[in-house]
Amino acid sequence: MKRIILFNTLGRKKQVFRPLKSDFVRMYDCGPTVYQYAHIGNMWRYLVSDFLRRILEYNGFRVKQVMNITDVGHLTEDDLLAADTGEDKIELAAKREKKTPQEIAKFYTQAYFKDRQRLNILPPTVVCKATDHIPEMIKMIKALEKKGYAYKLADRICFDVAKFKRYGILSGKKLSELKIGVRLEPIKGKKNPYDFSLWIIDPNHLMKWDSCWGVGYPGWHIECSAMSMKYLGQTLDIHTGGEDNIFPHHENEIAQSEAYTGKKFVRFWVHIRFNLVRGEKMSKSKGNVYLITDLIKRGFDPLAFRYLSLTNHYRQPLNFTFDSLKAAQKALNKLRLIVWQLKKEVKRLPREKTLAVNQWQEKFLLAINNDIGTPQGLAVVWQMLESNLAPEMKLRLLLDFDQVFGLDLGRWWFKVPKEIKRLVKERERLRREKKFVAADSIRKTLKKQGWIVEDTSQGPLVIPGGEEKILDGDKLRSYN
Repeated sequence: MKRIILFNTLGRKKQVFRPLKSDFVRMYDCGPTVYQYAHIGNMWRYLVSDFLRRILEYNGFRVKQVMNITDVGHLTEDDLLAADTGEDKIELAAKREKKTPQEIAKFYTQAYFKDRQRLNILPPTVVCKATDHIPEMIKMIKALEKKGYAYKLADRICFDVAKFKRYGILSGKKLSELKIGVRLEPIKGKKNPYDFSLWIIDPNHLMKWDSCWGVGYPGWHIECSAMSMKYLGQTLDIHTGGEDNIFPHHENEIAQSEAYTGKKFVRFWVHIRFNLVRGEKMSKSKGNVYLITDLIKRGFDPLAFRYLSLTNHYRQPLNFTFDSLKAAQKALNKLRLIVWQLKKEVKRLPREKTLAVNQWQEKFLLAINNDIGTPQGLAVVWQMLESNLAPEMKLRLLLDFDQVFGLDLGRWWFKVPKEIKRLVKERERLRREKKFVAADSIRKTLKKQGWIVEDTSQGPLVIPGGEEKILDGDKLRSYN
């Protein structure tokens, strides 16, 4: 195993990563709140977690990756100032769509995992739903109350942040300097406006459970602590999330978890920057919120978005444009063609390693192991492909490196049907005769059938990748 460096939000610096157990990594991802479709910004965040897991496994670590599904308790204003106001997002969606909260959660959970599959994101080792772990949360809240870290109001149980002396260690915010936001009103009875709800007493809530404090439901923050520690133990090696999770969500996770166990909760915090669209924050009012299905409808392969994400370092905002996605699709198609051409040349891959293979693998490891350096890793790949390395070595390295990239290059092998070849030849004849409208009509027909024609100096190249499907091996891989 080589040395891996990660930027740790806890301390705001790069550190050499070493897990508690020499070859075993306990990794927790803050999962989605399933009340709407995940957009490309959400999926960019989970792609980075996937890159990190793949890098760890490429280095020889065994990774237990746990991800929660928040299907209750995430309030609409809770992520602004931890003031616990607004409606539960799941309940709000249920009322809007005239469905039960369970139907909402199930539908959007399935949609989320469909998008993960489209992007070739590895499935977590454990997926845990908040609603399946209410007893664990109640047990934890009782213990916090007994230790003096929690107090009861008329309608909720709150965590007393002033009792936890290390509050602010992750975000750098000092409790003495925090003030009530202009947009939010303090909840009556709170000792501090930043005290957060562990349990909300509300017998009218659509999703509710019995507890010793009254019928109600858990606060958002308690979910991750209870579930992560159940499956990974009291101290985690890595906890990931978006930069918006740092405060208050992850700060509150630390406070309640360490108050509960008396031990360090997380050793490495990895936070991903936002996704922008043409330099602006995504918002419905601007009309720039895109889903993976929106990209598919525009004729893009979802893995083109994966490639685009690989080109951007996770600690820099991913600025999405359709021009950049087109460039990513072109680069991905070029890699696929290279694999196709190399496979035709190479009868079998050599088993033994050569000095050249070792040198390129060392370069690749140095790139990716430096704080999830996927852009630098891609640069190594293109340098290797342009070198005078033998074809069989190039193919071996490309497929080896794709264990980290996850672009499914090893499965990229296709045969062009006779009818498609005929249409391509017919299009070329029309182009020579300058009948461009008719030629363009054939190109559109090919695209609808799942084939893209690229005009090169050597003639037309036809590859899979239409609006609705691509041909992968001898199978049709549908993205709808």
